[in-house]
Amino acid sequence: MKKGRKHQQGTGARVNGNAQQHGEHESWKKLKLVEIHQALNCDPVDIETLRRAAISEGGLLTDEIRRKVWPKLLSVNVYNLPAKPTKDIRENHKDFNQVLLDVRRSMKRFPRGMRVDERQVLQEQLIDIILVVLQKNPALHYYQGYHDIVVTFLLVVGERMAIAMVETLSNHHLRDFMDPTMDSTKHILNYLMPILEQVDPQLHDFMLRAEVGTIFALSWLITWYGHVLSEFRHVLRLYDFFLASHPLMAIYFAAVIVLHREKEVKQTECDMAMVHQLLSKIPQDLPYEELITQAHCLFTRYPPSLLAKRAALQSRKSITINCFKAFQTATQQQRPDSVLRRQLLQGRARGLGGPDSQLVLSRDTQPNQDANQAANQLVKMAVWGISATLGAAALAVAQTALDWAPDFFMQLF
Repeated sequence: MKKGRKHQQGTGARVNGNAQQHGEHESWKKLKLVEIHQALNCDPVDIETLRRAAISEGGLLTDEIRRKVWPKLLSVNVYNLPAKPTKDIRENHKDFNQVLLDVRRSMKRFPRGMRVDERQVLQEQLIDIILVVLQKNPALHYYQGYHDIVVTFLLVVGERMAIAMVETLSNHHLRDFMDPTMDSTKHILNYLMPILEQVDPQLHDFMLRAEVGTIFALSWLITWYGHVLSEFRHVLRLYDFFLASHPLMAIYFAAVIVLHREKEVKQTECDMAMVHQLLSKIPQDLPYEELITQAHCLFTRYPPSLLAKRAALQSRKSITINCFKAFQTATQQQRPDSVLRRQLLQGRARGLGGPDSQLVLSRDTQPNQDANQAANQLVKMAVWGISATLGAAALAVAQTALDWAPDFFMQLF
């Protein structure tokens, strides 16, 4: 009998502990929601608070918040979006056939259980978004894997906002990947080994002896991990992090993945094919929050400017890195959406707005009445405290890369 009572007391303690933990988590979430709302409504927008929210534990929490914050992180005016693409965008476009092939192969990037006709509509929109951005920016060159990034924005923010955001991203964070050659991409990959050398010299030396190189991280880097992660929620969490960070943060994240698997790597035979095979298959159960924190700390401790002093990193001028400071400064001068919407309405009243300046009530275009109501309800829930819970070795390396992106890989040699 006593034993039974002890068991009941133990069970009750666990239940109370879980309830307390759940309550603390909900309080933390509500506080974060309020901070994000206040930052969005500051004039100018408090971009540093939004960046901290995107980087810190849990990221931006929901897609509704992402639709508000992601445009601010990229300095995109959601009340001045590009027009919906017309079908003539596909006529005589030099990249159309390759984009079409890549998008047709991208079925796994869409939510499980999505109706075939819905997915097909989104795939058509994905093709148009890519072609519009490339047509408007002749200096940008399509690469295989680009669609893995674009589809993430399409699924979260819709077609028109995705065009604006992807265009900005392509001219800044992704700019080095969109050169006509792979030289700039190889330059960014070259940061991986110096990071490992600073943190774990033994691991660094092991990988040098294995001559594994950095090609295993290519698809991680140029797709922002969208191509290699099976859970969309993990992709979104990383996009929160990368959008709020320096463009090279994706390579720092690659470094912490390798460091996280340090014991596995060192226990593997010191052979190019064996180590490449291990590292090229990214685990799906990574401790993402822990790794994001580590990557952020590594960037602070070993910034690109420190690593670039190494001879191997001095020879290349990076457009992405050189333009980032000006881009970051520009994001700090944004007006809140309430002001932008008022300006738009005032312009329309004076007859200054064209037909495309009208507010279209659709998630694909601009923040709409339903979205604003949802956002207001979200804030009320946070404030009121009732939010919802929300040789053979070379062949092995080459074969992995060729299976993933043959045209892209062949530019390396």
